Amino acid sequence: MKPMSEIKQDTSTKDTIRYPSSRIVDVAKALSGDVRVRILEALGEKSMSVSQLAEALGVAQPTISINVQILESVELVTSTTGANREKICSVTGRSILLELPVKLGEGLHRTEELHMPIGMYAHCSIEPTCGIATRDGAHVGSVDDPRVFYLPERVDAALLWFSGAGYIEYYFANPMPPGVTIDELWFSAELCSEAPHFQMDWPSDISLYINDQLVGVFTSPGDLGDRKGKLTPDKWSGTEYGQLTEWRITAAGSQVNGTASSAVTIESLGLQYNKPIRVRIEVAEDAVNCRGLNLFGTNFGDHRQDLLLSFIRYSD
Repeated sequence: MKPMSEIKQDTSTKDTIRYPSSRIVDVAKALSGDVRVRILEALGEKSMSVSQLAEALGVAQPTISINVQILESVELVTSTTGANREKICSVTGRSILLELPVKLGEGLHRTEELHMPIGMYAHCSIEPTCGIATRDGAHVGSVDDPRVFYLPERVDAALLWFSGAGYIEYYFANPMPPGVTIDELWFSAELCSEAPHFQMDWPSDISLYINDQLVGVFTSPGDLGDRKGKLTPDKWSGTEYGQLTEWRITAAGSQVNGTASSAVTIESLGLQYNKPIRVRIEVAEDAVNCRGLNLFGTNFGDHRQDLLLSFIRYSD
């Protein structure tokens, strides 16, 4: 390491990219790959196309494209479209300046997101009819056998379903360090009701609990299969897609898809940095519409996302 007296920082030149403390982790991850560092070296003197970079570095073009995208995400590289519609890449600066955090939470994004694969649940209560399918439409174990929900292969789930009452519960880590509070908590998932084959008019009341607090109930209109899901494999038939549903918990109460749903607040959740956040998706036995659910993962249905839990801060 150089002595501090040898480190030069020129903040006046336009060639220096300045990053706030909340971007440190993103920039560090982008610079941690050998291929990405070599791309920056190659672009040091001139702009190059993706194919030129691949030839110069002896790396496959798809690999170059992926790594260029990572560099673009932190604005170390910018791209334009060339004469033959090929991507032309250039560096955006010659040096970077990282602002170090000086207080708790300053190194975090305003929004921290946790993505949970639907097969990574911690607890469940399932009765037939039920099942799990992978991204290619293959069943995990036997259909209508609740035991498949305890098989190791469940982690590959892209779609899971059960009829009637039941629940799936997930444990999320709290990414906030001690002393840092959040203003809102958002949870979103793609889901619908569960009927034999599919049934567009088949309402089901799907409840979300966080730390055993009822955040709100979403009434799915039906088991949706009137068209092909955008991501659903061709070999699959029946339930095709769901509705992307969002629950929000704020300081004033909770909402489902923008409509007030309960008096549960951020404070009443009792969030602790060293305790998991328990998220339970449930169809209650006493629900007015007790018709199960389908839960979609990132490679099934209409939306390319897993379960998403977002931690929102509006101020430090």
